[in-house]
Amino acid sequence: MTQEDYEIFKLGDWELQTREKITDAHIAYKTFGDPKSPAIVYPSWFSGSIADNFWLIGEDKTLNPKEFFIIIPALFGNGQSSSPSNQPTPGVFPKVSFYDNVRAQYELVTKHFGITHLRAVIGWSMGGAQTFQWATQYPDFIDLAIPFCGASKTSLHNKVFLEGVKSALLAVKNTRSAGSGEIGTWQNGDVSMQEPYNGDFEKAMASIKAKTLVLPSKTDLYFPPEDSEYEVACMRPGVGKLDVFPSAWGHWAGGPGDNKEDVAWLDKQLSTFFAENRAGGVTAMSEKLEGVL
Repeated sequence: MTQEDYEIFKLGDWELQTREKITDAHIAYKTFGDPKSPAIVYPSWFSGSIADNFWLIGEDKTLNPKEFFIIIPALFGNGQSSSPSNQPTPGVFPKVSFYDNVRAQYELVTKHFGITHLRAVIGWSMGGAQTFQWATQYPDFIDLAIPFCGASKTSLHNKVFLEGVKSALLAVKNTRSAGSGEIGTWQNGDVSMQEPYNGDFEKAMASIKAKTLVLPSKTDLYFPPEDSEYEVACMRPGVGKLDVFPSAWGHWAGGPGDNKEDVAWLDKQLSTFFAENRAGGVTAMSEKLEGVL
């Protein structure tokens, strides 16, 4: 299996939140498992290709293709989906939000695959941000949300850090993108910047109906556990749960399978969470939450 082993879903001229358009847009994706199985969306992350998500999938893992239909969609700007590097005019690319990415993924899931409900959305880093975005943008569409080492709203200190990364990327000569197309998406991440929340972060988090397991790393300086604690506190009772990676690897605790102990810990949390929240029980919880709105 190679970096080029993926499919393309055409979106046409894709209108963004800014009212700009990506001309002849496409989203790249890879699937594992039987389309008739319960579906899981597992988005890519900053600078990551689709193949960089493979490490958490396998018959010996919770994300088992024999049990689930797993879809890995690539972020706009990652070089596989529509990006500065593959546009007719290289380097010219509009501002894309997490909302725009998730709306495109929803199009892929519903119109291409005909899926009417997701068992889960799961992701690391920018994949975690997309997980929160799914849970607030389509709150009735998913059972479970598991963001790890990610955030529902990019903090000020994270934005400042990313300015340094962006400056370095944009200073490189003779390159079309080098990941710069994804930086703005990350910097402007905020689940409340969409209807019907209109900037009300607490309202956005309280809208989440999917049972949500938030997994920060205790040593992650991008997304510290204190931020995750506040996210869970803003959810309605019984919706959110927090568990902290006991890792020395900072943000990379949730990263692409480099540390066996962290991978084992993460997979155990996923296995337990899936087992605790069988499909029928999650539906009942959603109906119960509807009653208190």
